[in-house]
Formats: sequence, C-alpha cells, structure tokens
Amino acid sequence: MSLVRQLQNYRLTTAEILYHLPDHPALLQTYIWQDLDIAPQYPVLHKFLEFWKREIEGNLHSVRVASARLINPGKVRHAEALLHLH
Repeated sequence: MSLVRQLQNYRLTTAEILYHLPDHPALLQTYIWQDLDIAPQYPVLHKFLEFWKREIEGNLHSVRVASARLINPGKVRHAEALLHLH
C-alpha cells in the first residue's frame, strides 16, 4: 500500500458485498472487497460497484462498508510501574 496515499487520507476499506447467484436468484453469495479508499465518498468502491453492475451477472443485494486509518497519531500512556534493578 502506498504511503503517499495513506498520508492523503486514504483508508483501508473493506466491503462485504452480498449478491444473488445468477443461476439461483433466491440464493445469496458473499464477496469481500478490500482496497485503499477515501471515506465517506468511497470513489474507488463506487468505481468497482459500477464495474460489477456492468460486467458481472450477479445482481447486488447489499453492500456493508468498514474503513480504518492505517496511520494514526501516536498514543501516550503513563507507566503503571517503575522498577529498579541493582
């Protein structure tokens, strides 16, 4: 993953895509998609979903999205104990 993209506020985005099987429309199948994307617009995910609608036979049922920053500010904690060794 590109450090430059991460510094431009791209986040690791995971989408759980449920779609109808082409031969058995009553059955749902799961596909997991993951890439760097910008929240909350998700242009990369939208581009992939447009590709899906255009090129793949399985009709989309639902898409569930989660994202997390990969670069976070450092955290400061206080020490709980101070030990001395002789």
